[in-house]
Amino acid sequence: MAIELEKSGDRHKINLEKSTGASVASGEIKINLTWSKGGFLKRLFGGEIDLDLGCFYELRDGTKCLIDGLQFSKGRGGRRDQQTKQGCYTMRPFIWHKGDDRSGESGETIIVNPAGLREIKRITVYAFIYDGVARWQQTDAVVRVSVPGCDEVIVKMGAQSSNKIFCAVASIELGADNSMTVEKLVSFHDNHAACDRVYGWGLSYVQGSK
Repeated sequence: MAIELEKSGDRHKINLEKSTGASVASGEIKINLTWSKGGFLKRLFGGEIDLDLGCFYELRDGTKCLIDGLQFSKGRGGRRDQQTKQGCYTMRPFIWHKGDDRSGESGETIIVNPAGLREIKRITVYAFIYDGVARWQQTDAVVRVSVPGCDEVIVKMGAQSSNKIFCAVASIELGADNSMTVEKLVSFHDNHAACDRVYGWGLSYVQGSK
């Protein structure tokens, strides 16, 4: 069963104790972004649409950083057991981006190691249009948050009409009661830094490219 968050501010709380994944391999939490490259609209508007998935994260000790698809170009990507700007699965932050995808079909996925959940305080999931015109309504973009043994949470983005290239899609709050609350945001911004200012992450930025 899937639960769709339809309006900004809609929330769904997940009891992580219900998760059936007993091992790290089977119990990982997945955040997946899929989209359409544009179909016949490519011919009309002169370019395919390439989205990137990323997230801001904060650990309970106050550590803050971000992870996204720009880290996979020019040899900057790494393995799941390496601590890079791509994140790390087996060590802090226990959040890892699996890799860049240009097709949109299988999409991009961030996975969270359940072994590290008690160290994670919050995550803001975002997507941005790296290549192509900012026409969100043509992407049919969907973000899915999946926890084994629990209902999948869905945020659809394809009805949006903003001309800004960066979208804060959803927030994930990890509670002390072994819960995880997913809230739909879908707010649009000019870039990473502009989104950061709205949600108070306080990070510094340099220009990136693939």
